[in-house]
Amino acid sequence: MAEQDDWEREFDHVWANSAEHKEPSARARMLAARWRENPPDPAPFRADPDPVGPRRSSWVSTAIVIGCVAAVMVLIGFVQLSASY
Repeated sequence: MAEQDDWEREFDHVWANSAEHKEPSARARMLAARWRENPPDPAPFRADPDPVGPRRSSWVSTAIVIGCVAAVMVLIGFVQLSASY
């Protein structure tokens, strides 16, 4: 019975979570010490790695796709025409 009381006392999460003072983790202490001496540069949340250039209009993209499809169709027709001779 005493062993069960030790087990409950050791893993009493309600008691541990109700503590007034909670010690930060080792990583939090390490980062706080590092940033005290050398603070990090400010950066926006999930910043883009590279600025994006100007975008083309959707009509230009559509014309490029249709032109490529037409060129492939002409090439296939030319290959079939030359293979039949």
